[in-house]
Amino acid sequence: MPIVRVGALSFSYEIHGTGRPVMLIPPAGTRAAIWSMHQVTALIAAGYRVVTFDARGTAPSSVPPGPYRLADLAADAAGLITELGLAPCAVIGASLGAMTAQELALARPDLVRAAVMLGTRGRTDFFRQSSARAAAARMREPSVGGDFETVAHMTQLFGAATLADDRAAADWFAVLRRFPMRGAGAAAQYEATVIPDRTPALAGVTRPCLVVAFGDDVVTPPAMCREVAKAIPHCRYAEIPEAGHFGFLEAPVEVNGALLDFLAETG
Repeated sequence: MPIVRVGALSFSYEIHGTGRPVMLIPPAGTRAAIWSMHQVTALIAAGYRVVTFDARGTAPSSVPPGPYRLADLAADAAGLITELGLAPCAVIGASLGAMTAQELALARPDLVRAAVMLGTRGRTDFFRQSSARAAAARMREPSVGGDFETVAHMTQLFGAATLADDRAAADWFAVLRRFPMRGAGAAAQYEATVIPDRTPALAGVTRPCLVVAFGDDVVTPPAMCREVAKAIPHCRYAEIPEAGHFGFLEAPVEVNGALLDFLAETG
């Protein structure tokens, strides 16, 4: 993967296809390659130029010491858009990437044509704050990635239908067991999801936005997604039933349809 410098940091990235640019911002502790499972192909087929990158904390991008702030991650994305000559571009993020996308749209509307947030929130309540910090502490331990951690992680990422499907559950168990989220960079990304209430500030977003929620999501439940959609003026809202936090992998046809319809209407 090529490398681009943004300030003191380096970021690995890939560009796929041609056409109007779309940047994809990954979830915490997740490589950019996750988008290649479903979203990159669909966007290329629709005529978009798709840019994926590994966020700070995910090698081979720079892994500076924490803590990471949401504002830092938004500034990183802004720097990438500028350095790669993408402005203005559409931005799509999931989980921490979604939270980054909404902050980017707020801080740098000159760089953002439209923003899509998959599984987002504008604040962190006690349960999700405790969950993120506990997961981060576990990621910093030298030995992590056993069966218990894998099963616990699956219950956070996937909906009931996926967990009840023996083949799908076994496949995801094998993937997560082999590639556990670990290390200081992933931990700092998880901690970056612990934020104060940003919903009043999000009223200042001026770019077209779409929030997509997932019915079985326990990390960013639909109620929290609706809060963000309500806070951002004229923001659209869609909800995909029977999908968990990684609903963009569980229900790619529905999610990609919502993305492409929104991008076409705002383009």
